[in-house]
Amino acid sequence: MNWSEEIRQRDEQSFWGLLGLHLLSAEKDRVEIGLTAGSSHLNSMGIVHGGVLSSMMDQAMGTLVATVKGRLGVTTHLNVNFLSPMRTGELVASAYPLHETHRTMTLRSEIRDGEGTLGCISTATFRLPK
Repeated sequence: MNWSEEIRQRDEQSFWGLLGLHLLSAEKDRVEIGLTAGSSHLNSMGIVHGGVLSSMMDQAMGTLVATVKGRLGVTTHLNVNFLSPMRTGELVASAYPLHETHRTMTLRSEIRDGEGTLGCISTATFRLPK
């Protein structure tokens, strides 16, 4: 079974399902995860909560690690920069590889809304278990 099928099978019982994420594509050079942001994803200012956006990017990068390495890794470092407020509607988190070793992988991610506005960017390092 490939990683995208495994993700689809467990999505409803995990944090992935709680957020409402869906896998759009998973290749070794790019992963895309979608979210239809609704009122439950908003903060008290009426914009998508930073925790939702951070989680989306973390999930996209983690999915890319699994796609490239063929096994799951854990986030050891996550850096996020928020650039534009995101509102309800379609959001896409894209993840790209930057550097990899036998035990770690460093990636970058971004989120854009349906109009192509860049909402946030991140980098992360994942460690692979022995």
